[in-house]
Amino acid sequence: MNHTGQFSEAIHREIIERGFAVVGPVVEKTTVVDLREKLEIAIGEDISKWAENAWYKDHWMVHNLLVRDKAFLEFLDNPVMHEYLSRLLSPSCILYAYTSSSLPANGSNFSRRIHVDSQAEALGYITNVGVLLALDDFTDENGATYYLPGSHKSLTPPGEDEFFANAERVYPKAGEAVIFNARTFHYGGTNTTETPRHAITLNACRHWMKQRFDYPRMLDESQIAALGPVGRRFAGMDSRIPVGLEEYYVAPDQRLFKSGQY
Repeated sequence: MNHTGQFSEAIHREIIERGFAVVGPVVEKTTVVDLREKLEIAIGEDISKWAENAWYKDHWMVHNLLVRDKAFLEFLDNPVMHEYLSRLLSPSCILYAYTSSSLPANGSNFSRRIHVDSQAEALGYITNVGVLLALDDFTDENGATYYLPGSHKSLTPPGEDEFFANAERVYPKAGEAVIFNARTFHYGGTNTTETPRHAITLNACRHWMKQRFDYPRMLDESQIAALGPVGRRFAGMDSRIPVGLEEYYVAPDQRLFKSGQY
């Protein structure tokens, strides 16, 4: 089911009950074009830099997009995304990971397996929410993702037969997003076209959870200054840990871990 780029109780219930839904548009067409161009540059840079590294297993998956270009950084303040994250998690949720979810031409990648994006098992309590922003229209031909409705309500992974008998392919248009409970089982398809299919994925978590990378330390002062209050909080700037009493005994507005978060 597709929805407008405004908060809807219907889509909120759909994510709660089914585990996923399409929201859109989340960003304008000009932003989609800019993000797509910047993502292709980042992918090329990473392949060039890391391809010879024996531990590099993430071809076509760019990590930490928020520090790769201002266009990715600015998305941290996206109001449509936060309308849903605030209700599904809390208004103090933070960024766990920020990666690309692209498929190369005539190929697939790490996503072509039945998997979840959160290993935390807590029925009835959401720990992580994924936001997959499409930068191209998703189709059967370019590898549209399969999601298994309701699978976030079970601790037992589905078998392959069960998954493909009941899974649904999701077709966001460029600029739309799939918002999903990260415990929903899904499977990336294969791109059989002659052009890459691009997307980016953010994984949000509770403010008391560890981030995949230390984003507050990774961001420089100019990047932090470019963010609004929501983006700074989402990057983890309000959930930092003091290293001693000198950072603990300070005025409330100077504390690294802000009070009132839940």
